[in-house]
Amino acid sequence: MPKFLNLPKISSQKKLKILFVASEAAPFAKAGGLGDIMFSLPLTLRKLGQDARVMIPRYGGIDSKKYKLKTIIKGLKVPTDQPSSTPQYLICNVKQYNSENVTPTYFLENREYYEKRANVYGYSDDHIRWILLCRGVIEFIKQYNWKPDIIVASDWQTSLIPNYLKTTYKDDQTLSKIRVILAIHNLKYQGMRDFKFSQETQRDSGTESIPDFFNPRLGELNWLLRGIIYSDTIVTVSPTYAKEVLTLKYGEGLNTILSENQGKIYGILNGINPAKYDPAKNQNIPSCYTINTLGKKKNNKLFLQKKFGLPQDPNIFLIGFVSRLTEQKGLDLIEKIMKPILENLSVQMIFVGNGETRYKEILKKAKESYPKKIAYHLEFDTFLPHLVFSGTDALLMPSKFEPCGISQMQAMRYGCVPIARKTGGLADTIENFDPRKNTGNGFLFAKYDSSALLLTIVRAHTCFQFKKHWLGLVKRTMKKDFSWKKSAKNYLNLFHHILNNNIH
Repeated sequence: MPKFLNLPKISSQKKLKILFVASEAAPFAKAGGLGDIMFSLPLTLRKLGQDARVMIPRYGGIDSKKYKLKTIIKGLKVPTDQPSSTPQYLICNVKQYNSENVTPTYFLENREYYEKRANVYGYSDDHIRWILLCRGVIEFIKQYNWKPDIIVASDWQTSLIPNYLKTTYKDDQTLSKIRVILAIHNLKYQGMRDFKFSQETQRDSGTESIPDFFNPRLGELNWLLRGIIYSDTIVTVSPTYAKEVLTLKYGEGLNTILSENQGKIYGILNGINPAKYDPAKNQNIPSCYTINTLGKKKNNKLFLQKKFGLPQDPNIFLIGFVSRLTEQKGLDLIEKIMKPILENLSVQMIFVGNGETRYKEILKKAKESYPKKIAYHLEFDTFLPHLVFSGTDALLMPSKFEPCGISQMQAMRYGCVPIARKTGGLADTIENFDPRKNTGNGFLFAKYDSSALLLTIVRAHTCFQFKKHWLGLVKRTMKKDFSWKKSAKNYLNLFHHILNNNIH
């Protein structure tokens, strides 16, 4: 089974050089949670005395004047493995950004594949953009005077880095010493296509040579499979998810190869930036409060109800949902229980997030039927989640699967109690409320079933009626420490074990 970081701690004074490679990193380019992780984790490691750095593409939306990027390599030739009749190299530059409050970041610059693109994802030639990043990083390391001890490659977009290092570059004396960790944030996304529907003749074994940049076969490869095979170590974003991915239910077709490699799988829980979600100082909420002044939280609830056109009443159980509107997030369960919940309980529900049209239509129809109980904002919003977390009583997260989950950690920082399914990172961050012992910091259900969700919401609603118990529950949620420091120390310990070859 995965070791879940049950590793003896190594006391080492050696300062490690660690390069995180990803498709996005805040504050430069952020499309999802990965961008936040690539900001916080490397920065925390630097505060622990390590030489952590980041490398991403230099997209068109990254203002080189605003960030004062410095060119450190001009005319980097990245081999495409094309025959002589077509481009044998793509020419890139590498720029660098240094700041006290941001991890030193390198940018791979190429006009055609990065600078002309407004978005991080969503292009038909994304496979060329990501293979350019994978190989460009390696060619950059070959030329630059800073050589990492460890590379952390994030998700499928960078999964060819370990493949290249263990094949094309295996005889390079410098590069062969670098250890590569594959960080899996969501096993569902493995490449340019859904491999569940691939024909047998098209399936990637992971052992054939990487094709040239412009070969259509490149888009048919299962990049994540290759990362699993060739990486030195695999890290998932929570201990429970590290165990779940070995099963047929959660393995997304890769459970067999993961089981074969389970000796190198570890689970390390993601963290959050506590300062960013501090209700005592956050400027995105109308009334700031602390664990000792929770009475002020009521002001945010009334403000939120008014903002969304709901009747203002502090005694109504207000439930929030902040996430993508997809089946993974349990929207099919919510659809089934919405009518009995709204008709039989004194509740209001606020939904914030973009996603599938089908679920947007469900919410719109529910709003028509229950205008005083349902509200929504169906677009991505940076600031609104802070207001929802600070104003709602509970957060709904009935996920079908959840590798880690960030929303529950953010919400708990505000004293917003999670109602969630016991899976992945939700199981690792939420302790089920026990009224007999008066312990726990949320409400969990195990089976992915609408009745189980319904009963769990009823449990939470019942507890809300007993203000003393509810107050204790809210305080316990706020006391949980989800800062990156503990997780960063776990990563650092793992790095030392990898370099000392003590990982099996």
